[in-house]
Amino acid sequence: MRNVECSAIEKALAAVVILFVGGCTTVAQVTSLSDQNCRHTFVDRMSSILVEQGEKQEVADKLAESTTTVLLTGSLGPRPFLVASPSGADYGFFVEQKSSDCLLRLFSRQKGFTRYRNNLTYIATRSLTGCMCAE
Repeated sequence: MRNVECSAIEKALAAVVILFVGGCTTVAQVTSLSDQNCRHTFVDRMSSILVEQGEKQEVADKLAESTTTVLLTGSLGPRPFLVASPSGADYGFFVEQKSSDCLLRLFSRQKGFTRYRNNLTYIATRSLTGCMCAE
């Protein structure tokens, strides 16, 4: 992590950008997880994000499958959700609807006392092609 000195104007601009960008993102839920193609896509995309974050492929596949099952069986509504790995890492995800596309976004990761959160550009994003979502 690096230290960056900012002027008061730069800080004010950053705050405006954060408020503007943060205000535009809404959380959605995948409404077509019962469709086999959508379910496969969701599992595949989540697994690929977890592998990218350093999880082993078999662990990532199991986590993605179990998360999909929970999202499918529960009526949790549109909200961020947490995936806890046996590696000790916790991952924060949400689904965003962008026009007709559904996007799976990883916005936080925590392991031990180290936490990284990026809700502006996100840590990772995957398109859920073939899935439908709603806010």
